[in-house]
Amino acid sequence: MSTQIETTTGRSPISEQSEPREIVAWTLERFANQRMMMTTSFGMEGCALIDMYARCGRPLTIIYVDTGFFFPETYALRDRMIERYPGMTFVSAGTRLTPAQQAEQYGEALWKSNPDLCCELRKVRPMAEVMRNVDVWITGLRRSQSPTRANLRVVDWDWKFQVLKISPLANWDRRQVWDYIQTHGVPYNTLHERGYPTIGCTHCTRPVPGSQIGDYTRAGRWADTGKTECGLHGAGI
Repeated sequence: MSTQIETTTGRSPISEQSEPREIVAWTLERFANQRMMMTTSFGMEGCALIDMYARCGRPLTIIYVDTGFFFPETYALRDRMIERYPGMTFVSAGTRLTPAQQAEQYGEALWKSNPDLCCELRKVRPMAEVMRNVDVWITGLRRSQSPTRANLRVVDWDWKFQVLKISPLANWDRRQVWDYIQTHGVPYNTLHERGYPTIGCTHCTRPVPGSQIGDYTRAGRWADTGKTECGLHGAGI
């Protein structure tokens, strides 16, 4: 795929093969007057991308959807990122539905009986509220993360939330992300060192036997359910 994405600035056009840091710099120029934000669940990709934007020296809002079921290590990483990147504004957009209220309304352990609904309540609906005030959405998605993301474009229109969606890391693999983390001393979730390639909610994330820190697989997410995505990123990405 060699489609060029034209800019209205003096910077050369970017393409699907452009390096992430080129795309990062382009977004800050091209959409300087737009309502732009980045989302992260504090996975390795998100941490690397936050560092790339921080190195450009311009403020950016970082949204994280706190489901109420984060690992303690994830909260610890969030605090480290806030301290490391004071120029970034970290905003929690978590649901106001408490775990106790959810259990009362939908039954105990909804993540087991209906994981799609659990994600809808605790991730998708809160994100929809955020997107009402956003023009440009930056994500840490990569094409090689899963078959559903194989056709991911660097810049695309997100029909679910009706915003422009930019994924600067689309063309990278996990090893490149890990190399970047090491080279620049970027904080990362210590669960990656304990066999967790990806990290979501406590109830729906397991370590993957034999997984090394630079590996990537979604096998530990929603294991034994057939579910592979939380619903934030639609099937057409």
